[in-house]
Amino acid sequence: MAIRSSSPETSAIRASRGRTYLMCRPAYYAVEYAINPWMDTSAPVDTARACAQWEALADIYADLGHEVLRIEPEPGLPDMVYAANGAFVVDGTAYGARFRHPERTSEADSHEKWHRAAGWTFVKPEHTNEGEGDFTYLPGRGLILAGWGFRTDARAHAEAADVFGRQVVSLRLVDPRYYHLDTALAPLDDERIAYYPDAFAPGSRLLLERLFPDAVLADAADAAAFGLNFVSDGTNVVVNAEAAGMVGKLRDAGYEPVPVDLSELKKGGGSVKCCTAELRR
Repeated sequence: MAIRSSSPETSAIRASRGRTYLMCRPAYYAVEYAINPWMDTSAPVDTARACAQWEALADIYADLGHEVLRIEPEPGLPDMVYAANGAFVVDGTAYGARFRHPERTSEADSHEKWHRAAGWTFVKPEHTNEGEGDFTYLPGRGLILAGWGFRTDARAHAEAADVFGRQVVSLRLVDPRYYHLDTALAPLDDERIAYYPDAFAPGSRLLLERLFPDAVLADAADAAAFGLNFVSDGTNVVVNAEAAGMVGKLRDAGYEPVPVDLSELKKGGGSVKCCTAELRR
């Protein structure tokens, strides 16, 4: 797959960094229950198409020079494709997940086994949290941004601060469509973010405005198209193809959008980032 390279001007400003990603093939993907507003159990899911879209995403990462590792899917865990929810990894330490909904509880055990077998230092959580769904890290600032309000207990933020020895900025989510932080906010590089202001409580919006005055702001259409559920390596931003407006905003901000069709996986309430856990050594 051909990836369009950045212009010389952009390359001088933006520097990509090789990443390691963990993904789970959607072999057993289905919408068998509804635990977020995007899930409709009456709408058919094409699992074969979902697998093809997922493979295209993995190929994009490989073409961009990133390492893709795989955790094996398990029968009875249709949401396991959303690998970002299984843990949050910084500096070689994996802070495990404890899922809000019983339908996903066993995913935490699968991720714990995988991370321990892979040699990561694993910390089993005391409080409910859904991994990178509600945590993200900006190494340039040494900040962890953390969401709460729907899936993650705010007490998990203090727990993560203790695990990683880093400052955690708590952000309250208020729109049930954007139930995880990674549906409403994403890092563009090691210091800069994009986000949808209306997904956050007023105090959290004010905090984001103060911390990130240069943020790329998404609108309602961008957010509804899962345009903030993207993955960036600092230059290239792999983003849901449906989010045409966000693609334009990213390009205008000096990044290189790489659209990918994940329409089948969106039926479960996730897109690019939900399918992609970053493993930070």
